[in-house]
Amino acid sequence: MPAVTIRNLPDEVHRALKVRAARHGRSTEAEMREILAAAVRPPDRLRLGTALSALSREAGLTNADVDALAEARDRIPAVPMSLE
Repeated sequence: MPAVTIRNLPDEVHRALKVRAARHGRSTEAEMREILAAAVRPPDRLRLGTALSALSREAGLTNADVDALAEARDRIPAVPMSLE
């Protein structure tokens, strides 16, 4: 995993990070990782699992429906298309 060095961090910023980390019950390093991760993750990103779950609820699918689809699925492997 990559390591990052932050140079010339003002003392007051470092102290504030330590206080914030203590409030959240984390180390200063863990707090910095959380801050960086939150900064680069868009809050409105599409989460595929959540979207699929919501879609199946809207469609009214149940576990029985999913089981029936799995049983009806064709289990024969697809034959690759020949380009020759």
